[in-house]
Amino acid sequence: MKRNIPGKRSRAIFTREARHMAPGLQSIALYSGLAMARGEGCTLIDEDGNRYLDFMAGIGVGSIGYTHPHYVEAMKAQIERLTFGSFTTENRARFLALLASVTPKGLKRIQMYSSGAEAVEAAFRLAKSATKKFEFVGFWGGFHGKTGGVLGLLGDDFKKQMGPFMPGLYSAPYANCYRCPLKLRYPDCGIACADFLRQVIQYQTQGEIAAIIVEPIQGTAGNVIPPQGFLSAVQTIAKENDALLIADEMLTGFGRTGSMWGCDHEPIVPDVMTVGKGMGGGFPVSGVISTQELMASKPFGNPSGSSSSYGGNPLAATAGLATLEVIVKDRLVANAKRVGAVMLKRLEVMKEKYPFVGDVRGRGLLLGIELVKDRQTKEPLPKPMTQRLFQACLRRGLLAMCYSYNIRINPPLLVTEAQALEGLAILDEAFAELEKTGYRG
Repeated sequence: MKRNIPGKRSRAIFTREARHMAPGLQSIALYSGLAMARGEGCTLIDEDGNRYLDFMAGIGVGSIGYTHPHYVEAMKAQIERLTFGSFTTENRARFLALLASVTPKGLKRIQMYSSGAEAVEAAFRLAKSATKKFEFVGFWGGFHGKTGGVLGLLGDDFKKQMGPFMPGLYSAPYANCYRCPLKLRYPDCGIACADFLRQVIQYQTQGEIAAIIVEPIQGTAGNVIPPQGFLSAVQTIAKENDALLIADEMLTGFGRTGSMWGCDHEPIVPDVMTVGKGMGGGFPVSGVISTQELMASKPFGNPSGSSSSYGGNPLAATAGLATLEVIVKDRLVANAKRVGAVMLKRLEVMKEKYPFVGDVRGRGLLLGIELVKDRQTKEPLPKPMTQRLFQACLRRGLLAMCYSYNIRINPPLLVTEAQALEGLAILDEAFAELEKTGYRG
């Protein structure tokens, strides 16, 4: 059912907030103009009572959806007892033990932080402490936060006009096979981007590589899934340079890809993992996970050397514990794998139906769609067209990151097959509307 969105009350609250809110709010909040009142499971309800199926989960943070009873009960109980401080608590001890029981082999030491960027910055400090080297290599299209220490590794416009960047940061092509930067075709290429990475290290760096940081699946770039063997090749190159391999699992961790960790899809164990987003069910909590040997490296391992004022506070630890308990008990990793496969199959049908759908891809509940003006040239669909698509979905009750030619679909892990297909049916209707009204600008 189409509706006039935003409604009267949403518009009034949004306008009132805009008088004081600084520019640069998250795109989906700006483009929708909605004021949200509450959430239930995979559904958001705005201040006018309109309901929306959520296909973004706060960009991956809402792993167990909204107001899960176990989560609410745990957080209410904790807020009545203790809310801040770095002292040990029962819930933090339980959370760390539960988390260590599901991490890759050997990665059993955890330090907690508040944001993804903070955790990545900490992982870089750890790598410097362990290797006594100072250079870092990332990948085109990568996203690891907007703070100064990692800004130079970003693969999009966030870093434009923000220089100069920290020295010792280098980037190589990511294995994006749909838009291969080397103009090759997998598997005939032999994963040529790995050889390119070697050349970047050989010809651009001082040979003082502390770590290579890689997303098992690139999220901000459009949920880009590399071919099998890419991550293993990157790990091999890290070892060749006596560097650490940091797997940035902010978006791919905690079951999002149908496995507990994104790196589980290849036979590798990284030296370090950075985790967050779905880790706290929406509460700001992140972490660095590594081995005892690496975590003890000085100065990172000195008293207060790896700590954070807010990291691991009682509320954060409780949020992490409650979230992971739900993920494990309700078998949400398996649900992500099963429902994600159903969604990908439906998206493949839509690709055949609409000529402007250039590519669909997915692993678990991390799905991507690329919209193009022409399948041969792969020219991205213009912004005005994707904005129309976003509004068409919104009017029908679907909140999704479809305001760009790179559509990212990341619903809560507890989404049901019926809800998933309902959301894709709405997207199908919006695609049909776009095709009817013209999509070439």
